[in-house]
Amino acid sequence: MLYIGVDLGTSAVKLLLMDQDGKIQKIVSREYPLSFPHPGWSEQNPEDWWTQSLEGIKELTAECDKSQVAGISFGGQMHGLVILDKDDQVIRPAILWNDGRTGKETDYLNNVIGKEKLSQYTANIAFAGFTAPKILWVKENEPENFAKIEKIMLPKDYLAYMLSGTHCSDYSDASGMLLMDVQNKCWSKEMIEICGIRESQLPKLFESYEVVGTLKPEVAKELGIPETCKIVAGAGDNAAAAVGTGTVGDGMCNISLGTSGTIFISSKEFGVDKYNALHAFAHADGHYHLMGCMLSAASCNKWWMDEIIGTKDYPAEQAKIEKLGENNVFFLPYLMGERSPHNNPNARGTFIGMTMDTTRADMTQAVLEGVAFAIRDSFEIAKSLGVQIERTKICGGGAKSPLWKKMIANILNIKVDVIESEEGPAMGGAMLAAVANGEFASVEDAAAKIVKVIDTVEPDPELAAKYEEKYQKFAKIYPTVKNLFSEII
Repeated sequence: MLYIGVDLGTSAVKLLLMDQDGKIQKIVSREYPLSFPHPGWSEQNPEDWWTQSLEGIKELTAECDKSQVAGISFGGQMHGLVILDKDDQVIRPAILWNDGRTGKETDYLNNVIGKEKLSQYTANIAFAGFTAPKILWVKENEPENFAKIEKIMLPKDYLAYMLSGTHCSDYSDASGMLLMDVQNKCWSKEMIEICGIRESQLPKLFESYEVVGTLKPEVAKELGIPETCKIVAGAGDNAAAAVGTGTVGDGMCNISLGTSGTIFISSKEFGVDKYNALHAFAHADGHYHLMGCMLSAASCNKWWMDEIIGTKDYPAEQAKIEKLGENNVFFLPYLMGERSPHNNPNARGTFIGMTMDTTRADMTQAVLEGVAFAIRDSFEIAKSLGVQIERTKICGGGAKSPLWKKMIANILNIKVDVIESEEGPAMGGAMLAAVANGEFASVEDAAAKIVKVIDTVEPDPELAAKYEEKYQKFAKIYPTVKNLFSEII
């Protein structure tokens, strides 16, 4: 049988076709626009996701036996607010995960409702990118749209709805809405009341590997895929990527260098850090995870290369970097504000330490190191909870850079395992579809049989010591300048 994994990203949808043994048959990608109507805002039209996903599935399955396609599942950008009216029409463009407009609403939730109560209700505090503050923003600023809301959903769940007709979400993705009681895996009645919505407007919740329905007849006919094809709940992109890298079970770690950056630590037990600096979410394997999320990771390098120095030849620029651990230029990678661990939508990207002999290579190196240092900020919080991490998997576009992997290994001083397939959420989605169809006994079973480590980047003690010194300096920069950010935006 064949399984489709759909990775609904911020810039494109990537679709992957996998057979029952976990072998990738084909991958296609289709882009769609991203709009920034105001500084700090970020929106997309859900109809674009649907159109490009449909066309992508057609391209993906053009040369295979379509009768063998048994399941479709997802990994998707988290936190985005998609709202439909009573006629199933999209009311307004989706407000995305990296949108920073909800400062007022986030402050209200954290400081008026209170972080302690939020953590009690949802295991998390409010971050600007989460869904609940977005709902409050629409309620306050677009009351006519708020009044029309019949269904509230997350980005990937819009695709599942359009494919199956089921208004659904999964526990991992719903964990990031600030509407779900993560520990008990149900909607929080207190948060529903705070947001002024009804539980009937929220989707039915499933485990990531559970079937939510089958293809609607008209969609099956258009795609040429059997109506019996199962639509499977899927997961938030980071949880799906963790499945795709085998980061399931207890005490496993994955670092993702995508548009955003994450450090993801799986656990069989529910746990929350006392400052709520890390997210405490449900995992796609049926258990839980802790996650630190930075809003700009590989996107920092893309910005630096494409917009500032004007080149697409990333390897050539990185080849000029020679002296690791000796750079005196530092970069705070907060181009879209920051989430973990600072929770500051006003934070901004910052270079510091340049002199007349600073080179282009020094600046490029600072960007790459800044992202790695920022990931270590969350890593340090996990360590403070007693979590022992000796190695991590790695995925995302930035993981294709040998230099960046070397930096991660030495800045965090852990082993970095490189896997055979770095397809992240799309691979995880396909694996979840296979589990739902009984190809594997569990998500952990699928990961054990499919994911293969092909290389390990080991930290060098001498270099790790140099980076330890540099990290301690990096860690002082944000506390020193953070009060300036609210004055300069």
